[in-house]
Amino acid sequence: MANTKSAKKRVRVSRTKHERNRVVRAAVKTRVSRVRRLVDGGETAPAAELTTAVSALDRAAERGILHPNNAARRKSRLMRMVAKAAALAANPEAAAEAAASAKAHAKGTGKSAAKKTAAKRAAARSTAKKPSK
Repeated sequence: MANTKSAKKRVRVSRTKHERNRVVRAAVKTRVSRVRRLVDGGETAPAAELTTAVSALDRAAERGILHPNNAARRKSRLMRMVAKAAALAANPEAAAEAAASAKAHAKGTGKSAAKKTAAKRAAARSTAKKPSK
């Protein structure tokens, strides 16, 4: 435990700040999850919930509870999610085609495809005839 008077005060101050920051972070998470739940439930434009979530993120960043870039990233992801849901609702056929092409593209790329290729090469090397001496 702290020995000096000023160190004891710092411990008290940091505890109270921690509690306040924790409450704000939890509120931000709740607001963001409400928007996500609405979008997942089929809502195309959760305007009221979205504005409260964005303002909560801005407030937390302004107070120094969240890093400004962290808040900006979360807002961007929320906006993108809502925009995608609105696009899906507006034109479901085009969205289905885009999802199918994205799935086909993802099937042939990425780390798993690279691992498979490397495994095939290793198997080919091990089964190839080695010259005898």
